[in-house]
Amino acid sequence: MAGKIIFITGASSGMGYAATKLFALRDWQVYAGARRTEKIPTGANIHPLHLDVTDKASRNDFATQALDDAGGVDVLINNAGYGEFGPLEEVSEENARKQLETNLLGASELTKLVLPTMRFQRSGRIINISSIGGEMYSPLGGWYYVTKHALNVWSDTLDTEVRQFGIRSIIVEPGGTASSWTEIAMANAEKNLKPNSPYLKLTNGTKALLKRMGSQSSATSEDLAEVFYRAATDAKPKYRYYHALGDNFIGHLARVHQHLFKHVMAFAVDRLTK
Repeated sequence: MAGKIIFITGASSGMGYAATKLFALRDWQVYAGARRTEKIPTGANIHPLHLDVTDKASRNDFATQALDDAGGVDVLINNAGYGEFGPLEEVSEENARKQLETNLLGASELTKLVLPTMRFQRSGRIINISSIGGEMYSPLGGWYYVTKHALNVWSDTLDTEVRQFGIRSIIVEPGGTASSWTEIAMANAEKNLKPNSPYLKLTNGTKALLKRMGSQSSATSEDLAEVFYRAATDAKPKYRYYHALGDNFIGHLARVHQHLFKHVMAFAVDRLTK
């Protein structure tokens, strides 16, 4: 089969959809996985497959079909994910587990299915789509940020283990992106609120803030797809990829100047709850 081979999860919308189109346009064979296969883009070099990353049988079927058809894999992009927002006191255990299973364990388990092939090839790249939320935090996103912090550590640890086989595990950290992600995350936050919740004012304030920030975001899903492409093709890949210097700066502030970042968050919460 001509062209390099890439598996992309979460290919039915947003960055995964844009990346599927971009890699296919550049002559990669794209095995695109999503629960709603009818929403995966169509065209030359695109092979849509059903995939629910939280379901073991679905993961196994996706990996088996793609590997059997392609005969190998050069890159896996673990992109599937969402934001289970809501006050930590009120997010149910069931929803917290769903967030972990989708954003972290789904990526881990799918990676296990392609690593033997990559080891045999002595080459391969695992690209894990995290977030600047993997370095920072804000109200209502607790479980989401937990998964992204964990994904970063998991990816870095994996990288130390698989480099000996010619494989790299690296992180992409998108910041604000013009997509439906924020709307879905805040819809989840509202669904997670209990009746007469003491967090209603905080939730409404956060929703308004994120809406304003989203309207000012210059990054599109297509912009992030280009970042994915650099992460997949750079001869000497970085540990982290960002779309904008501002995203890198926010992550740096949260990592290195934690005391200052806590004051920034405290100030923001005071403003949101007044």
